[in-house]
Amino acid sequence: MKETIGFRPRGDDAVIITFGTAINEETNQAIRRFLFAIEKNGIKGMIEAIPSYTQLTIIYDQQECYYEEMLDQLYEIRRQLTSIEIPEAQTVKIPVVYGGEFGPDLATVAKYNGLSEEEVVTIHTSENYLIYMLGFTPGFPYLGGMDQKIATPRLETPREKIWAGSVGIAGNQTGIYPIESPGGWQIIGRTPLKLFDRDRSPEILLKAGDYIAFYPISEKEYLEMGGTL
Repeated sequence: MKETIGFRPRGDDAVIITFGTAINEETNQAIRRFLFAIEKNGIKGMIEAIPSYTQLTIIYDQQECYYEEMLDQLYEIRRQLTSIEIPEAQTVKIPVVYGGEFGPDLATVAKYNGLSEEEVVTIHTSENYLIYMLGFTPGFPYLGGMDQKIATPRLETPREKIWAGSVGIAGNQTGIYPIESPGGWQIIGRTPLKLFDRDRSPEILLKAGDYIAFYPISEKEYLEMGGTL
């Protein structure tokens, strides 16, 4: 692991820690281990740690910690990694009402892949999806593990408004819109769960390194769970 972990500055207030170039579960585990070690030991001057597919960005306060001092702390964290046991990843179950007004592009995804709508739903709900990172909008999960049988290109013309909770497909990825926003993903359903809520602590429901398991629900169940039309 040590041979694949590198450090480089990003501007004058951040360090990018690199974990190779492969986007896979092993790389994600390495990032989780490093992040957990930081949380366990603490880093002087650190403001935020931001994981991505193959990197971990550490943003720090220059008034509290110089770059060289930050590097020394990160080198010490790296030396400890072999003795760090990370908590088991959690699986968050996400209820989704598929099709109809909640998933206007389900028929498109089915037709593009030569499947029925029911087959698309079955395939989409048959996997556990690794949350590689969060971004784009607050709490938007970038997921790995979608079956290529339902991969579908983005919309040629993005929509100006996508409802919060909308579940979509774009190319070989699937994801969830945490807040209302424009977007070009093929929308196949919607969840009543709030992925981002300013009045909740923590505000963001999901965490990088955990997994998502989608399961289908009816419109009635969607409304009973607090979903909105």
